[in-house]
Amino acid sequence: MISIDKTTSIKSVLIWIIMLVCSLTLCITMTLSALQDIRLQQIKLISQLENYITIIAYNAANSLLNNANEHEDIRLSSLAAAPVLHNVHIYKLDIDSNQLSFFNSYNRREIGPYPVQFNFAKNYVKPFISDDHVEMAKAIVDGDTILGYVYIRASQDEIKEYVTIRVLLAILFTICALIIAFLISLKLQKRLTTPLYDLLSLIQKVTKDKNYHLRAPESSIAEYNMLYRSFNTMLDRTERQINKLLETEHEKEKLTHSLEQKIEDRTQALKNSNQELLNTLSTLHKYQNQIIETEKMASLGQMVAGVAHEVNTPIGLGITSSTLLQDKLAIIEAAFTDKKLTASQLSNFLVQSKENLDIIYRNLERAASLISSFKQVAVDQSNDNRRTFNMLQLINEVIFALQPNLRKTTHTISVNCPEKLEIDSKPGPLNQILINLVMNSLIHAFDNKEHGEIEISVKISNNNCCLTYQDNGSGVSESLKKRIFDPFVTTKRGEGGSGLGLHLVYNLVTQSLNGEIKITSTLGEGLRFDIHFPVIVTSNVYD
Repeated sequence: MISIDKTTSIKSVLIWIIMLVCSLTLCITMTLSALQDIRLQQIKLISQLENYITIIAYNAANSLLNNANEHEDIRLSSLAAAPVLHNVHIYKLDIDSNQLSFFNSYNRREIGPYPVQFNFAKNYVKPFISDDHVEMAKAIVDGDTILGYVYIRASQDEIKEYVTIRVLLAILFTICALIIAFLISLKLQKRLTTPLYDLLSLIQKVTKDKNYHLRAPESSIAEYNMLYRSFNTMLDRTERQINKLLETEHEKEKLTHSLEQKIEDRTQALKNSNQELLNTLSTLHKYQNQIIETEKMASLGQMVAGVAHEVNTPIGLGITSSTLLQDKLAIIEAAFTDKKLTASQLSNFLVQSKENLDIIYRNLERAASLISSFKQVAVDQSNDNRRTFNMLQLINEVIFALQPNLRKTTHTISVNCPEKLEIDSKPGPLNQILINLVMNSLIHAFDNKEHGEIEISVKISNNNCCLTYQDNGSGVSESLKKRIFDPFVTTKRGEGGSGLGLHLVYNLVTQSLNGEIKITSTLGEGLRFDIHFPVIVTSNVYD
């Protein structure tokens, strides 16, 4: 936008342009004319001087031949009638020595004598023009013989006087021309700007009073007439548009009044619908929470079934061994009662008893370890309290509790976690997260894969735990990846999948652990979960 203090008016622009053009034109014209006139005057003076010097040289030839100095003096005195001539010298040339000698001269009375100019007379054929004088030289000849030289020195005062008068006249003429140009420019700018000011006054009146019935008058200038017609056309269209807007506003008021009543009715209906939706949503949340809790219990039930199966095996072996030991003990007891017990029988009994007791001990210890691990996982899973725990031990306990499900497959789980990493956090949500992720891989990722690989990595950075879970299973598509954490999203619909496993994982990470979870996956190349949540590190990881 142009600043106000940098704007100018058409009036001043017109005056300045006209005056500038006239001034430049006059100055250039007068300068060129004066220079040309001065040049012509100089040419005229030189031509006159050439005539004088030719006559003087012609007359001086006889005087030099006859050595009539007095006779030549009379002739030179007649030059007083030519005021332009200031000094005239006649030099005689000695033929033998080729040296010049002074013969006679003329010096104007108010000027006085001028030094001899031997070198100039012999060497300068062309006129020499200085600031004040013009000097010329010409040879005095008799046939082909040079008798001497004539040197004249003429004044340029007449030219200077002429130039002064010419410059004064040029300045006077220029001033008169500029005054006339200024008056013409005033007349022109008035003729050009008056219609503009009239139009500006009309625009201001339309803007201030909002009177769109006004119209611009006709002008004697064709361009302004075109502008006025365009402006009048704009006013016509504006007036019609305003009338349409007023009509539209009136109709709008009517519609607004009728719409207000409809809005009230619709608002009341929406309130009723919203209340019903809120009630329905509350019911859905209630059922969703119940389903999530059911999902937790279902995963715990799977673990219970697997652990029960695993516990049955060592307990069955223990019962078998104890029954066999009991039978052997009855035989030894009967032999001892009948006093038929031999040393070899007792020795065999002791060896077999030791083997059976060892079998019973190992299987009972295995069952106790399995039950203890399951108990810890189950307690953590149902407990949402914070405590200090070893991260690697928690992961191993979850994997051990899931061994019944893993033993049926050839899939492997590798763990990359510092052994001495102890943190203060909530082990229950972590247990549930790991169980759901592993079961999700077993059910979905490795559905058509014989040898699956699962990798669990844990890193600590600035009291922030970074748990990475990834497998090399079937992966998920881009469309499924965008809604994989939504409830009831599953690829096993009708095959036992509830679609709540990863939704439960997302809620546990974001709500229970105050963290975040991101998924990275390419169809056919497995998937990866990056889980970040705040913790308090209670031990040096690198001790």
